This record gives sequence, C-alpha cells and structure tokens, in this order.
Amino acid sequence: MRKVFLVAFLLLGLSVANAQHYVNPFFDKQGSARISVQEYSPAKDTIIQTFHRNEDVIWSRYVYRIIDLRQKQNYQLYFPAQPDDPDYRSLFRVIVDAIVQGLPVYVKSSDVGDIKPYFDNEPMGREMVPSILNTDRDGSMGDGNIATSDYMLVNYDSTTNEMKFNSYAYAGFVRNQYKYLIQEVVFFDRHTSRMHSKIVGIAPLWADNVDYFEDMPVMDALYGQILFWIAFDELRPYLAQQFIIPSQNETKRVTFDEFFQKRLYATYLVGEGNMYNRMLPDAQYGYNPKDIKREQARIEAELLDFEQDLWEY
Repeated sequence: MRKVFLVAFLLLGLSVANAQHYVNPFFDKQGSARISVQEYSPAKDTIIQTFHRNEDVIWSRYVYRIIDLRQKQNYQLYFPAQPDDPDYRSLFRVIVDAIVQGLPVYVKSSDVGDIKPYFDNEPMGREMVPSILNTDRDGSMGDGNIATSDYMLVNYDSTTNEMKFNSYAYAGFVRNQYKYLIQEVVFFDRHTSRMHSKIVGIAPLWADNVDYFEDMPVMDALYGQILFWIAFDELRPYLAQQFIIPSQNETKRVTFDEFFQKRLYATYLVGEGNMYNRMLPDAQYGYNPKDIKREQARIEAELLDFEQDLWEY
C-alpha cells in the first residue's frame, strides 16, 4: 500500500512539474515557423571587447579597407533593399535610422585627398545632414515637379531639432550605396601576446558617377565618394539591436554587431597610414593593376608576418 502511495505521489509531482514547464513550439497554429526574437538594451553590446592598456600596445598600424557589398560574403549587409521590411534592415538603413535618433556624424576633411576621419572635431550639425543624404547629387533637383525635400533621405525640422526618415527617396539612394570605407587599426598587445584589429571609423561611399572618379588617383577618388565618417564604437549600440538578414539558416541569427566583431565580412586593402599620406600606388605614380595587387599582398603579408616573427628564435 505504501509503495502504491509513493508511486502515485511521484506521478502527481511529475505531472505538476510538466504543467509548470512551458514548451515553446517551433510551429505556430497556422503551421509557420516561429523565429524567436531577442530584445537588446541600447546600453548593452552583444560582444564584450577586451580592454587594452596604452602601455601594453607596443606596435600599431592604421590601414584602410573597402567593404564591397557586391561580394557574396557581404550580401547580408546590403539586403533587404526595401525600406519597409518588418523584420530586417540593411546596414545603410540601420545607419540612417541611427542618425535620425541622434548618432553623431563627422564631416570629411576640407583638404581634397585627405580621407582620414577626425573624430576630435565637433560632429556635423543636424541641420546639415539632409543636404548630404540627398539623392539628387548634382543639385538639379530633377524636373522641378517634385519638392526638394522629397530628394532628401532625411528631413530636418528646425523647430523641434528632429529628423525624420523619408522612405520615398530610399530606393534612389541605396542603389548607389554599395561600398563602405573603414579605417582599421592593427596592433600588438603584449599583455595578451597576440595581434588585434579594431574598426575605428566607417564611411559610406557614394558610388554614383563612377566613371568620373575612374581616372583619378585612389585617394582623390575615395575622397570624392565619402559621404561622412561615423565613429564605429558610437554605432555599435545600434548595430547590437538589429538582426542581420539570414543567409541560409533562418533559426540561427546574429546581430550586425556580432557580424562585424566576428569579422564575417570580406574586405580588400586600399592603403595604410604612412609618412607620404597616400594610398596604394595607382596610375598617378605609374603603376598598373598588377602592381597594385602586388602591393596589397605585400602589406597584408607584413601584417601577418609581424606576429609570426615575434615568436621566432
């Protein structure tokens, strides 16, 4: 009798435990797959960065790289191209929305050919942003049948000091925005005994009128295409709140912040910080494309060999 009572008690306890445990089904009532949504705090990053002390960094080097969204590995940064997708946003849309919410934007240097970001300067005034995010880059404003504000990707209200996203101009703008220039610092930390790399700034490049920049030196061409600079650490909280559009696996999703911190994107080198203040050799200096690729490979090899050479005995 006592054994029967004990078994009944265990079965009752098991049933109560199962009743309290909520099982979230993968499929909903209509048979569609449930994609879990995770909420992020604006003050929290998805990945914690290592703190590097100034005295531990014994070697560093600035390099400039291009993220070309036409490369297959970078497709997820470009799509969706529509501004009204309810679940996902492209990298450019995330940046524009962040600017509307107050992300500081830094104007490029006034010296032609100087592509370096200057984050010590004051950010661009919010009233100046719409003139840069303008689909009508030649200033003609079309045939005059459409209001000037309709060409602006964001509209500024001087009374409230607020900006508003303009979806009408988004398609015309994003089709010419498929490249980003990043400034990256590569450094060796003796405390961790290894090389690190960190994105310092990111600049959207306007790719319209590419033929106009074709015969220019690399630095002048890049300078002409830079819209503005953004400090990457100031952008990270916004990247941490948006999932990137899945490529193959709809269930396993990562945020834009994780995508960048894990270096899941592809880049190619366009220059390095040097005393001559110039990018890779180009037509201005009598080099052909093969020489440029050779120079890219040389710099990449130097960055890789530096860490390896430290452990040679």
